[in-house]
Amino acid sequence: MRPSSAILLVALGLAGCATITRGTRDTLVILTDPPGAEVQLSNGLRCTTPCSLAVARSESLVAEITKAGFEPVRATITPRVAGAGAAGMAGNVILGGLIGAAIDAGSGAMYDLVPNPLEVRLVPVAEDRAAEKPSPAPESASEAATRAGSADDAAAPAR
Repeated sequence: MRPSSAILLVALGLAGCATITRGTRDTLVILTDPPGAEVQLSNGLRCTTPCSLAVARSESLVAEITKAGFEPVRATITPRVAGAGAAGMAGNVILGGLIGAAIDAGSGAMYDLVPNPLEVRLVPVAEDRAAEKPSPAPESASEAATRAGSADDAAAPAR
């Protein structure tokens, strides 16, 4: 075996398969209807929709989405083991790379962010307030009598 082949074999054994094939970062896509909303992630990143942000695959995030005239929205994005991440872990087992498996788990390369893309339909403030509008209070008996009396006066013929 040539020295360069041995170095490559050792490097593959020490690095996780998913870390090599998928990387530790993912592109989070955020879409809103209507577009033009401001997004603030819990890790400090900001953007205006539609937008894409590079974030760690292993990081749970909270997105605060705001737009003038619309109700604010708070959404949670979480890492979940991905099919490709599981395949990378299987590659570690086949190659006998327990170290590689530990690297993939620790680096987050075996995860996908969910939901991705994050799609949010914004609700206008006016719609929300109209639904919460209280019904008119029932009138008291004296108010009803007063209203009935003035209606009778108006209906009476002039003398």
